[in-house]
Amino acid sequence: MPALVVLLVVMGMFYLGWRYYSLYLSEKVYALNDANVTPAHTLNDGVDYVPTNKHVLFGHHFTSVAGAAPIVGPAIAVFWGWLPALIWVVLGTIFAAGVHDFGSLVVSVRNRAQNIGTLTKSVLNPRSRTLFLVIIFFLLTLVNAVFAVVIGNLFVANPGAVIPIVAEIPLAIGIGAYIYRTKTSALIPSIVGVVALYALILVGRQFPIELDGAAEMLGMGPRTLWILLLFLYAFVASRIPVWILLQPRDYINSHQLFIALGVIFLGLIIGLDRIAAPAINTAVPDGSPSFFPFLFVTVACGAISGFHSLVASGTTSKQLDKESDARHVGYLGAVGEGSLAMGAILATTAGITAVGLNWEELYVDFGAAGAGAVGNFVAGIAGFASHLGVPEDLGRIFAAVVVISFAATTMDTGVRLQRYILQEIGDMVGTTADGRERGGAGGAFRRVTHNLTAVTALAVIVPLGLALMPGRGDAEAQGFAFGRLWTLFGTTNQLTAGLALAVIAVYVTKQGRSAVAQLVPLSFLLVMTVWALIVNLIDFVERGDWLLAPLDAIILVLAGWLIVEAFLGMKKAREDRATIDETISS
Repeated sequence: MPALVVLLVVMGMFYLGWRYYSLYLSEKVYALNDANVTPAHTLNDGVDYVPTNKHVLFGHHFTSVAGAAPIVGPAIAVFWGWLPALIWVVLGTIFAAGVHDFGSLVVSVRNRAQNIGTLTKSVLNPRSRTLFLVIIFFLLTLVNAVFAVVIGNLFVANPGAVIPIVAEIPLAIGIGAYIYRTKTSALIPSIVGVVALYALILVGRQFPIELDGAAEMLGMGPRTLWILLLFLYAFVASRIPVWILLQPRDYINSHQLFIALGVIFLGLIIGLDRIAAPAINTAVPDGSPSFFPFLFVTVACGAISGFHSLVASGTTSKQLDKESDARHVGYLGAVGEGSLAMGAILATTAGITAVGLNWEELYVDFGAAGAGAVGNFVAGIAGFASHLGVPEDLGRIFAAVVVISFAATTMDTGVRLQRYILQEIGDMVGTTADGRERGGAGGAFRRVTHNLTAVTALAVIVPLGLALMPGRGDAEAQGFAFGRLWTLFGTTNQLTAGLALAVIAVYVTKQGRSAVAQLVPLSFLLVMTVWALIVNLIDFVERGDWLLAPLDAIILVLAGWLIVEAFLGMKKAREDRATIDETISS
């Protein structure tokens, strides 16, 4: 199958989804009305609440939600064949992610730009606020763990990427200081930063940094040492103001995202690569995770991601100029991430052939898929870049720099958000209804969570333990363990999306409109997630994995809790709506 045909068909389907389905959502489901003044105007403070051009806001939103996750998931999922992964990405983007991201933005804008956590309390019930905090705690724990493993693997496999990535830190700090002091636009400084970053790739190629010797002296593997260093960095980076490092590095990464997409699509068009993987892999070895349900939690970001609801309701809703812009920003942002996921599928099934790799050897079993997923993507990007005249070794370093940059930013944000969540949980368990601190363990925990050093250490130690888990045994065993850890991340991400869809469905029902567009993906996600959790739990118990088995069991309980809250919320919304309609008719 020519990869170009797949690219054109998928982009055509994404266009049709944008042109017709998003229009249906905006008119019939969310009933957008520009006469409704957005919080960006009513609460305009020139800092957080700022009316923003929809094209500029789309760029900010897209780069905030897109990262390494829509690369890693699809790169693992092609193990079952490229066609199932692609179908889930396309249908998920059009009918699930678009509905979810678009709806999260609209409901937040209609409620004074409140975040999805606050909305669960006001739209569903106060219990749902607790559910939200617990789900997000597990989501962020798994996010930080899996991306530390991803970065560690990439540093070991691509030592030429170390210098550019490390140098990006002072580079971003310098850009942030310049923008902060001069109050100038970030565009030109960030472009200069990207040029400098890519120039450093040449330096990295000449002076690769490897930690094998240091790791051996400490009695550990090089990946383990990198993971420890990464969490030490995250401990420091998450404590400093966002304008110093996090924001300016996001400016640089925003350009990298579009450059990477350009390399994928332009390289594919020029190279005319063919897909080397089977449409459906019929040679899946015994003992591998089954196609159903694991495909749908392996590919979370790229098909639907609960993390997007945090961004849409947390920052994007505060900058929306008018309601009609929500269609462009929310739905099209989901399409953008779906396009990145499609690029990951094409890179790992077609791009790899340009550098002489054999797909069957790379994806011989699920362990190999988990161990080599990101490396296969890097090789695929190098293949596409080779069609543009870029040497393979430089192409690999370039791709590694892109993925590590995204994953490191996700870790920065994830540890920071985890600190906030722990503080909210501390307030919840350590404070009485009238605001006084409780005695005993509850009050002690609250005091710990409000100590910056202690709460940041807690936010780092928990995911660090999980990140070190896939480090036992040979490469295949490590890859299998990482694949299982990734599916747990996918389940918590899908639960977060399910909670957001439940909030949106209840809101739409209360407005007297059909919530079928939300209830269908919500039901599908819950079935696939619960199914995957049960299968995983049985497997973990049989293997004697007493680290992941309890974690899986807790997430399964949360899934059951979510099902109950969604049912009760919809039942009450329909009853309330029926009462309103009856009052109006009488």
